Amino acid sequence: MRSASPCLALMMLAGCSVGPNYKRPPVSVPDQYYHAPVDQPAGATSLGDEKWWALFEDQELQNLIRTGLKSSYDVQIAASRILQAQAQVGITRADQFPTVSAGPGFSSQRLPGFTFSYFQLEALFSWNPDFWGRYRRATEAARAQLLAAQWNRQEVISTLVANLATAYFQMRELDSELDISRNTLASRRESLALTETLANGGAAAMVDVRQAEQLVETAAETIPDTERQIGLQEDLISTLAGDNPHAIPRGLPLTEQPAPPVVPAGLPSRLLERRPDIRAAEEQLAAATANIGVARAAFFPSLSLTGGGGIASSNLASLFTGPGAVWNFSAPLTQPIFEAGRLRSNLRLTEAQQQEALLTYRQTIQTAFRQVSDALIAYQKYHDFREHQERLTAAAQDAARLSDLRYRGGATSYLEVLTSQTNWFSAQLNLARARLNERLSLVQLYNALGGGWE
Repeated sequence: MRSASPCLALMMLAGCSVGPNYKRPPVSVPDQYYHAPVDQPAGATSLGDEKWWALFEDQELQNLIRTGLKSSYDVQIAASRILQAQAQVGITRADQFPTVSAGPGFSSQRLPGFTFSYFQLEALFSWNPDFWGRYRRATEAARAQLLAAQWNRQEVISTLVANLATAYFQMRELDSELDISRNTLASRRESLALTETLANGGAAAMVDVRQAEQLVETAAETIPDTERQIGLQEDLISTLAGDNPHAIPRGLPLTEQPAPPVVPAGLPSRLLERRPDIRAAEEQLAAATANIGVARAAFFPSLSLTGGGGIASSNLASLFTGPGAVWNFSAPLTQPIFEAGRLRSNLRLTEAQQQEALLTYRQTIQTAFRQVSDALIAYQKYHDFREHQERLTAAAQDAARLSDLRYRGGATSYLEVLTSQTNWFSAQLNLARARLNERLSLVQLYNALGGGWE
């Protein structure tokens, strides 16, 4: 028992850890999201809780997202960083344990008058008992960094889903613009042919023909630029999906994309658990807190246990037969006395880094609430704008129809047809963009609420 007492004392000392223990800091969380619908009760459910394949029901879009999750370099890089963090945990944790090595050796020394040589086979032992929890705090920090890497990967996934959905919907809106331009061009060419016939018969002036030609070219000039934008969008989608540029298959048109009847925002406090960037920032704060313990432990004494044992002989043949047992052991206790302010400055550095991580964590939360609020107001107002634009487009279409009838009946000039047709064409394009903005605001709200990474 007398010989075991020092070991027990070392075990007890090795169980304490200096430095602060991490606990989630208090943050300001509103009871309800700003700009949340007033007629929508604040409940636990949230649009962010929906799986991405339940929100985006277009099969072609789902295929693109699945391909991207498998092939995207961003996702693969994030996964590689997780492996690096896992290895770093193993490296850091190994400092808590003894190291043992063994191997044969040969030594030779010449002194005045004689030469001394011997063979040896020795096992070496080394251990720095973690009295003050320095290595345990370092391991704690490494594990927090690992969790941060995992949450960073979830954020990369969420961003990839949102980016692919955004790019796909933008492509489908450009497809709508191209269809509008082509249909308008075909209609205006028919109108130009009719105007030329009337002019040849003396029933219309040449200015009417020129105005009809303006309408034709106005529709025709938009087609090449729209096709260019579609090609660029296909290249972007291909790259996001982790592939070389290629043609992108189409699914549902933008007007047939299903949308949820209600968009619940859920509880703001739930955002602290769902948003990957908030969780990653919190783990960074936990790692910075643990590093303070590492810095404080450097102020205290350290004990280094080293030793070795084995056999030695001046004759290799008698190495295993002769009485050649050898051993050594040392246990120096070291206390820092003068470091020229190095240890204190290192402690101040870790405390300042912890303060920065705390501020970053709170800033990330504040930014998340702003993004949710922005997305809520954008979705509501884009929805209202799209409804007004639909009524405006219907009115412009009817005005164009009536102007054409009046012109054919000789009640007005072709200038009225030109103005009405131009207004209708612009209204159709604006309606397509209004539908896109409403759809993109839904994607942004889903991403802001922490959806898409599960």
